[in-house]
Amino acid sequence: MLIKTVLTTALAVAFGVPAAASAAGDGELAQIREQIRQMKESYESRIQALEKRLADAEARSETKTQNAPPPAIAAAPAAAITSATTSLTAFNPAIALILGGTYANLSQDPNRYRLQGFVPSGDGVGPGKRSFNLGESELTLSANIDPRFAGQLTFSLAADNSVSVEEAFFQTLGLSNGLNAKAGRFLSSVGYLNSQHAHAWDFVDAPLAYQAFFGGQYKPDGVQLKWLAPTERFFEVGLEAGNGTAFPGNDRNKNGIGSSALFAHLGDDIGAGASWRAGLSYFKTSAANRTYADTDQTGATVTNAFSGNSHLWIADAIYKWAPNGNPVDTNFKLQGEYFRRKESGTLTYDTLSQSLGSASAPYASAQSGWYLQGVYQFMPMWRVGLRYDKLYSGTADIGNLNPAAFARLASYNPKRSTLMVDYSGSEFSRFRLQYARDQARPGVTDNQIFLQYIMSLGVHGAHTF
Repeated sequence: MLIKTVLTTALAVAFGVPAAASAAGDGELAQIREQIRQMKESYESRIQALEKRLADAEARSETKTQNAPPPAIAAAPAAAITSATTSLTAFNPAIALILGGTYANLSQDPNRYRLQGFVPSGDGVGPGKRSFNLGESELTLSANIDPRFAGQLTFSLAADNSVSVEEAFFQTLGLSNGLNAKAGRFLSSVGYLNSQHAHAWDFVDAPLAYQAFFGGQYKPDGVQLKWLAPTERFFEVGLEAGNGTAFPGNDRNKNGIGSSALFAHLGDDIGAGASWRAGLSYFKTSAANRTYADTDQTGATVTNAFSGNSHLWIADAIYKWAPNGNPVDTNFKLQGEYFRRKESGTLTYDTLSQSLGSASAPYASAQSGWYLQGVYQFMPMWRVGLRYDKLYSGTADIGNLNPAAFARLASYNPKRSTLMVDYSGSEFSRFRLQYARDQARPGVTDNQIFLQYIMSLGVHGAHTF
């Protein structure tokens, strides 16, 4: 009866039926809503497990049918054919394809783009190329492996015809006491936006803080363990261990754990029409000769390097509102994150000794950044959003090295203001117009205009809260 009541209420909310029609009173309504919240994290995997059990039962039925005497088979050929067809397709993975592309009009040369005062690394830094661009498309295959495990593989298809592995992991299907584990390559759960694929973002590009501190997104190769507390209020904690090769780390060719992360998320409802979630994360990694290109005081292009430790703290929060809990016609979302990173180690000038000769000194920096964005769906299928980004580079301590030799490390506070409006013909298609006033470099303003499309083909799971 409890599951029937929960499903009835969920369907009522999904089709816009007032929540009061599904419960006898406010107390029961609150209890049912909390039960639905607790089911969000595991309902897909549990349904997949039930489908696997059903497929196994059908396979056993097929075996019995095949071993039965010929008259019985002849008496029911349609049933035997149906069972055989089902068993042949039972293990096929669900396939989802995301097609994305943009048209970009940029007032500044994107080849000269940089976040002054920061040394990021990765394809997610900067506005990308001008004119028409295919963008990044994603191909995802996912399925249950057996009643205990599920797996997912996501390929990233870039405009230059290159293919990379975005995610490739297996995860448990509901360990005891609210525990679940994941292993492989995955989007880290630190912060809020990092765990979402790019097609689920509310803007064309990642916030400046993600570009500066993660080079776009952090995707470790490693393991993750999460615990969902059995409480009325949503509460989860987790830890991750990885090889540390992704920025801000690099490949150090060593055994053991190269990066680690801790995170905690807390959330709840506010009445019948609003909900919130807040989180804290800590991330640690190291680098050995993490190189970057710079221009020294003579105007020569040199290769510098950092070796040492990187510590990052993230605080995130999101608030969602929809009248009577029904987001179909109107809804509002407010989210923000604050980042603070400290790095310490050794800075090496001109590692290739091509200019004035190589030199090294102790290095230390403390940098921070944040963004705040709001997205309002003012009518069905139409949304408008506003985002503001700000970074603080601080002044790096480079010992007795000449600051003029490190042009990219000169202190500056990049900022950006972004406005977007998008139209979704359905949950499978979206068109977006975005304007950004980007001031990532001193004395330079880049007026950026984007037209973006996002198309979803095939089976695609629900996005996280």
